[in-house]
Amino acid sequence: MKFFLDTADLAEIEEAASWGVLAGVTTNPTLYARTGGKLADFHNHIKRICEIVDGPVSAESVAMTREEIIRDGRELAALAPNVVVKVPTMIEGLAATKQLASEGIPVNMTLCFTVPQAIMAARAGARYISPFVGRFDDIAEDGLAQLADVIAALGNYDFSDAGVAGESVEVIAASVRSPHHVAQAALMGADIATVPFATLKKCVQHPLTDRGLDSFMKDWEKVQNA
Repeated sequence: MKFFLDTADLAEIEEAASWGVLAGVTTNPTLYARTGGKLADFHNHIKRICEIVDGPVSAESVAMTREEIIRDGRELAALAPNVVVKVPTMIEGLAATKQLASEGIPVNMTLCFTVPQAIMAARAGARYISPFVGRFDDIAEDGLAQLADVIAALGNYDFSDAGVAGESVEVIAASVRSPHHVAQAALMGADIATVPFATLKKCVQHPLTDRGLDSFMKDWEKVQNA
């Protein structure tokens, strides 16, 4: 499973990239707003992320009609070769995805919650599909079970004739909030987990690792002082 970072914060992206585990980045309007960025700087900000990351960078269209989404998608794709256009799972988004995919522009269909949505996204030509986990948990439903259903359903079929030529659809476990979500997504066979920086750090940490390291350092101090 690949790790994407779900952020628009350049410092977080640079730090995660230095660990050697970062395979891509996903952004959205909320994440960009948190950086304090302005509309006029948005395209340059995406370009900067694409320079840091050796992998796909999802930049989201905020348009609501197919024509506007297609226009946004073309503009975003022109920013860098590793831009992926993020499109909401809705009727207008499906229509836009079909057109963008036909032009060789990869699409990440976001805000996906059900198996039928995921199948239609794949059939429309999405390169990536992002089922949300945590938001299901927020309404007292099992987000991991929904993710498992999406992975199983998509695995039943061959969508190679639907998307960008030569590329198969990949599932991005999104709205991931804990190492437990990451572990379960990996066990289910999710292709990618996109996680906030705080969650990525937690995936590295464990109290037994910390305890063991502390023990090793104390014992080594004894050797030095012997």
